[in-house]
Amino acid sequence: MANDSASMIAGLIFLIFYAAIIIVSIIAYWKIWSKAGFNGAWSLLMIIPIVGFISFLYLGFAEWPVRKQMGSDPRAFD
Repeated sequence: MANDSASMIAGLIFLIFYAAIIIVSIIAYWKIWSKAGFNGAWSLLMIIPIVGFISFLYLGFAEWPVRKQMGSDPRAFD
């Protein structure tokens, strides 16, 4: 019985820690997407493994709307 409760507590702590990491990651990606000029909701795609990787590649290689608004030379940031 004691072993079962210990494993339940360990599992609960792991679940809380994992959920906290996911929440912090979504908030961080939300800010990154927003600063690039995109809708921050794109950050929700980051929790889906393959879709998250594809959206990360899109973020890296797409023309950012914030650059267009600034009216500067896009090569200045590369």
